[in-house]
Amino acid sequence: MTEIRKVLCPVDFSETSHDALEHAVAIARWYDSEIIALYVRATPMVDTATLFTMTAALPNLSEPEDRAAAEEHLRAWLEPRRPDVPTRTVVAEGSVAATILETAKSRGVDLIVMGTHGSSGFERLVLGSVTEKVLRKATCPVLTVPPASYSTVKLPYTRVLCPLDFSESSKAALGFAFSLGKESDAAVTLLHVVDTPDSEHLTQRFDWSQYQKAVGEKVSSQLNQLVPDEVRLWCRPSVQVAFGKPYREILSVAATEKADLIVIGVRGRNPIELAIFGSTTNQVVRRATCPVLTLAA
Repeated sequence: MTEIRKVLCPVDFSETSHDALEHAVAIARWYDSEIIALYVRATPMVDTATLFTMTAALPNLSEPEDRAAAEEHLRAWLEPRRPDVPTRTVVAEGSVAATILETAKSRGVDLIVMGTHGSSGFERLVLGSVTEKVLRKATCPVLTVPPASYSTVKLPYTRVLCPLDFSESSKAALGFAFSLGKESDAAVTLLHVVDTPDSEHLTQRFDWSQYQKAVGEKVSSQLNQLVPDEVRLWCRPSVQVAFGKPYREILSVAATEKADLIVIGVRGRNPIELAIFGSTTNQVVRRATCPVLTLAA
């Protein structure tokens, strides 16, 4: 059973932070959770590239001059957006990403909810060094929320997409997806993508349609076996099998299904996997127009 008792929501006083806060509040309501609103005052030791990436999309960002001012600024920023769930404010100093990760660990956070800056081109592709570092190193699930100008989603979630590769991390993601589906009364789609070359690259002797039919039936059966009977009573699960490049098919199904949320597992945390952050997950997080929740088993 999924339990979310503490939700960490890092803010930088931007509208993107506001968008992330709305998702944090919705989830906190469903799970009777506490929200920790965190503002990190970057110290001079933080590299210039990190500061630029964080603030490039925020020309009107007002940086409080000291800790006391920052605390007051954070409370004032939250006031018109006052969540109707228990909320505490935390102001810290240091490297932004490292402080977010340390706060999540020291306070026993169950979920990090944070926005991504930029909606196109270079800004969207790099996501922001802070978000990137948190995604790579967080030991709890992370929900990234794209800017409202880029997003196609409105709360509450009504359609949740869970891509699966039958790994332990993807099965853990499915459990989270089912839980969210129950809390938000959403339909949950289980998707497996068979990584295949483009059909035009196959020889004429290869019966592509027969292959798709045979594999599709087998995988659909495997997906259905992952759905407990009791889940069918409250989250309207369905299964899909697609063929092609995994991240492209995931994004395509998300668009077709008008998914409000993608829940996806990240395989392992060894140095190589951390370096590439999982090629499929990486691309999905960067390109999705809906929030993406990532977690490792």
